[in-house]
Amino acid sequence: MTEYTQIIVTKDDGVATITLNRPDKMNAYTRTMGQEIIAAMDDIDADDAVRAVIFTGAGERAFCAGADLTPEGGGQIFSDPTEVSDLSDPKVRDGGGLLTLRLFESKKPLISACNGVAVGVGATMQLAMDIRLASSTARYGFVFARRGIVPEAASSWFLPRLVGIAQALEWCYTGRIFDADEAKAGGLVRSVHAPQDLLHAAQGIAREIADNTSAISVAMTRAMMWRLMSADHPMEAHKIDSRAIYRLSRGADAKEGIASFLEKRKAKYPGKVSADMPDFYPWWDERPYA
Repeated sequence: MTEYTQIIVTKDDGVATITLNRPDKMNAYTRTMGQEIIAAMDDIDADDAVRAVIFTGAGERAFCAGADLTPEGGGQIFSDPTEVSDLSDPKVRDGGGLLTLRLFESKKPLISACNGVAVGVGATMQLAMDIRLASSTARYGFVFARRGIVPEAASSWFLPRLVGIAQALEWCYTGRIFDADEAKAGGLVRSVHAPQDLLHAAQGIAREIADNTSAISVAMTRAMMWRLMSADHPMEAHKIDSRAIYRLSRGADAKEGIASFLEKRKAKYPGKVSADMPDFYPWWDERPYA
């Protein structure tokens, strides 16, 4: 079993929980934390027993207070005198983007339970998650303009798609901190909960997925929703819909789904994302830095 130093990973009856675990630093993000989350996601995607993933932060104050700008946390990147002339050099790549791109590739649904402060990468990493819940104590901030930099972690792609361009620009132009109610009103989070109820609510959603759905159906739906919303024409979605319906309708999960419905019993889907995804998956082109 992998040993982690800055996150805690638990698995319980089909639901994995990844807890950012630097509570004395308000769970500030480091390169090590990012690498550990990516490693955890590799393990989770390969584990057919895991059906959903919850992210939260250790302690009561913060989900993640942004990048740790101290030398301990790798913050020396902002004062590193080394110059790279080729901007396609891997050394130039944003660490937060490496993380969100990995989350984007997940085969499992991702649920954020934001339990406190979430600024900078603490906010942008959640954009690649599918369902976001907030504690009433949560505070968000896309603070980059107040640090002399720009939004990272591919958030210029994620944020406008989630909340609309006008809201995304306002939050990023001002760099101000805003509360959970504003996050909900702006479409960033699904719901706001009392602190003691937050994880229970996230677990309820995860259980609904884990207990009632086909893992293959969910993995395909996640890929289709995220990748096809930017298609130029609905015909692109129709092509993938058609292939997916054709293949999956002839599979064991569809047979079980129909049989359980007719027999009025709970379904027991046999399909595994590690072995039984349709033969045209993944259908998208390889991307740079793959």
